[in-house]
Amino acid sequence: MSDTVTAKASVPQSSFPYRFLMRLGLLLIYLVGLGVAAYVVYYRVREEVAGSEILPDFTISRPPESQSPNVERPEGASLPIWTGTERITVLILGIDQRGQEEDFWRSDTIILATLDPVTMKAGVLSIPRDLWVPIPGHRENRINTAHFLGDAYGYPGGGPALAVETVAYNLGVDITYFVRINFDAFVDMVDMIGGIEVDVPEPIHDHCYPTPDYGCEELFIDAGVHHFYGDMALKYARVRRTSGGDFDRARRQQQVIRAVLKRVTEARMLPQLAGLSQEMWQMLGDSVKLDPKLQLEEIIALANLGVAVDPDDITFRVIDERTTLPAETPDDMQILVPLREKIREVRDEVFGLTFEAGKLQTLEEEGATIVVMNGTQTAGLAYAAAQYLEAHGVAVIDYTNADRQDYEASMVILNRDKPTTAQHLLSLLYLPESAVIHGANPTADYDVVVLLGEDYVATQDFGE
Repeated sequence: MSDTVTAKASVPQSSFPYRFLMRLGLLLIYLVGLGVAAYVVYYRVREEVAGSEILPDFTISRPPESQSPNVERPEGASLPIWTGTERITVLILGIDQRGQEEDFWRSDTIILATLDPVTMKAGVLSIPRDLWVPIPGHRENRINTAHFLGDAYGYPGGGPALAVETVAYNLGVDITYFVRINFDAFVDMVDMIGGIEVDVPEPIHDHCYPTPDYGCEELFIDAGVHHFYGDMALKYARVRRTSGGDFDRARRQQQVIRAVLKRVTEARMLPQLAGLSQEMWQMLGDSVKLDPKLQLEEIIALANLGVAVDPDDITFRVIDERTTLPAETPDDMQILVPLREKIREVRDEVFGLTFEAGKLQTLEEEGATIVVMNGTQTAGLAYAAAQYLEAHGVAVIDYTNADRQDYEASMVILNRDKPTTAQHLLSLLYLPESAVIHGANPTADYDVVVLLGEDYVATQDFGE
């Protein structure tokens, strides 16, 4: 009979200091991979970072041509700063890689984290692994199989790249970077920071929690506040045997993210983490896989970006029972069918937040003046689009032809900051996140210019 696992955990034995520093480096990457949440840490300890005597000089030796165009190191600054203005969106993948496995893995956890450097609004969206979606190049399947298929069939960039394309395709967002972390790395990370405090809202009892050797054990966690080390933190984040199933699981994972941030803040570890060396970066090994576009100084600069963000301007959302329907495939797989309009609303909350006195600003409150321009040779396109937007509650002031008629890509140009309006237009017109252009022209006649290109024409059905 298997032993009952409770929410008690012993203090882990001390490790070799080099391993300790390596895993603390992993923590920084994990926090920035969850990226937008990391600004909370910097917000609370910014004075400590600025005045710390243990913060080493941050330098990386690399040729000038490989420096990130989004990062600058002002003279006398202890940390690099992020200078880019485009939205940063990171896909975080937690894979169900067992210690003895060297095969292909599904993504056990899928989270989108986003931050707009212009509006300084941030969001975190958890995606259930059983969401039934089309996977580019493959048939419909659970969204967590995209990573498996990408590795198994040699997709360019492997599993993470296909997972990125799948999430981007189904949610209609551009993804800047990915971060992939396995279970061992998560356990070590939590152990290295001394565990986390978690308030369990209700008792959890799983008669067969999966073990690394594909067996099962009984798991029981009482309601109340617990101090979890890595193994129990992982079990708390992964267990599914609660009334809300995967949706509860997603909420617990977000709770663990907040607990990790709180622990790092209270332990005042961040200045030490910021001093990671190039050698430590290279030692992270296979526990974490980073987007090859993501450089070390970018990680530090992204975290440093959070200093100027109000902690209230982050929102956590879950694609849950309100945005999906449970179903079963002919071969008896339990799946979640997406309610795409409802998911779009949740996505827009995460990616298009505007706060005024702590409240979400509506389209009416933004009061954007909008003009639609036809940048193609398709006659009447601006008029048709304007009528369509009007029918969906968006007031259009005018429609006209653009300066030329050979635009390939559509654009939503923001002359003034109207992010809720911009996100609503992207949803209605089925345009990607990259279509938003920050014009920053306060003297322009219109707040928002919708310029229609050939990509918009390709999505329309004009009949015979």
